[in-house]
Amino acid sequence: MSLLSRDGFLPRMKPLPAKRSVIVSVLDIGTSKICCLIAKLDPREDGLVLAGRSHTIEILGIGHQRSRGIKSGVIVDLDAAEQAIRHAVDGAERMAGIMVESLIMNVSSGRLVSETFSADISLDGYAVEDKDIAQVLRVGAEHALAPERSVVHSLPIGYSLDGDHGIIQPRGMMGQRLGVDMHVVTAENAPLRNLELCINRAHLSVEAMVATPYAAGLAALVEDEAQMGCACIDIGGGTTTLSIFMDGRFVYADAIGIGGNHVTMDLARGLSTRLDDAEKLKVLHGSVLNGTEDANAMVSIPQVAEDDQDIPTQVPLSHLNRIIRPRVEETLEMIRDRLAKSGFADAVGKRLVLTGGGSQLNGLAEMARRVLSRNVRLGRPLGISGMPPAAKGPAFSTAVGLLIYPQIAQYENFSGHRSRSRSLMSGQSGPFSRFGNWLKESF
Repeated sequence: MSLLSRDGFLPRMKPLPAKRSVIVSVLDIGTSKICCLIAKLDPREDGLVLAGRSHTIEILGIGHQRSRGIKSGVIVDLDAAEQAIRHAVDGAERMAGIMVESLIMNVSSGRLVSETFSADISLDGYAVEDKDIAQVLRVGAEHALAPERSVVHSLPIGYSLDGDHGIIQPRGMMGQRLGVDMHVVTAENAPLRNLELCINRAHLSVEAMVATPYAAGLAALVEDEAQMGCACIDIGGGTTTLSIFMDGRFVYADAIGIGGNHVTMDLARGLSTRLDDAEKLKVLHGSVLNGTEDANAMVSIPQVAEDDQDIPTQVPLSHLNRIIRPRVEETLEMIRDRLAKSGFADAVGKRLVLTGGGSQLNGLAEMARRVLSRNVRLGRPLGISGMPPAAKGPAFSTAVGLLIYPQIAQYENFSGHRSRSRSLMSGQSGPFSRFGNWLKESF
């Protein structure tokens, strides 16, 4: 059964069981890498439950592959993307000793649109019940429905009762009218269908789709930042996303089609070298800071030709950085403009977190402080155990955020409270499940 439906809403997920452990599988599909995580979520003790963290996360298996057939989060080669996904999932399955059947995945494509709506319904003086909350959330989310678009997230920001705002949980209260302010994220159907098709071709099903900026913010922000108001910038290979959290709620999302791979392409063209060599030069020697390099420092640039006898070209390190700097500055200026247009710039204040693989470029945090005029820190995924040391950096924030998402999925509203019919996020199956799917497909 396809995740996309005619009513324009993706199905919501069921709440995690409060008394038992579950196995969750997630897939982070990016332009530069595809990463699969299999984790065990154990309920926390009652006194240790944190906001949005009702379970502890222990990584059982991890697999990641260089991304193929994907550009800026969009499938451009179905066969290549399918093979990369298969290899990533297989690596995680082998490490965990578990066979994955369904998983949670991220969404960067589809021209994500973030909108805020208000809605209210009549209570006729009765106490607020769950059905009233569901109804007002549904009315608010329906404002975002548009042809060939689906609602990915539908989150209440705050409730009101008879015009009194700031109510966190109205259940049981009495009044005449119940209102809600909502944040709704939508995406185009075609890219979502292609993503799901690619997963299905690997004999896997999609449990839920989560917007990449939402997942990155869940992993990289600490509770105080989310409460006071903070922006999270996730710099990936093909896209850079912006998420804003306020009062602990996800209130805004945006994305631009520029990322770390564009810096690599600039280097490859400017230095006439291969893309793989340009990526190595960026990681090992690249910087966006002015005047920090040795004036006499030189770097070797391998030639495009595959003749090993060719002598590498020597160029000043300052020349390398002069190629990198304009693209990074352009990206940050675009994010600055998007943040100003969001309407939440004042709520964010001076707090900003950089995450994603592209955020590790030397000097990027310092440049972001100058361009964005805010306090900037580098965000890494928090609150997990069992991750290999190489996977604890900002590049894995989105993948970890997908593991956090099931703990807060119950706050969302979707059409008729539909949910996936398969067992709750077991993330696994019997040993013959995918073999049966193969038989159905082949005969």
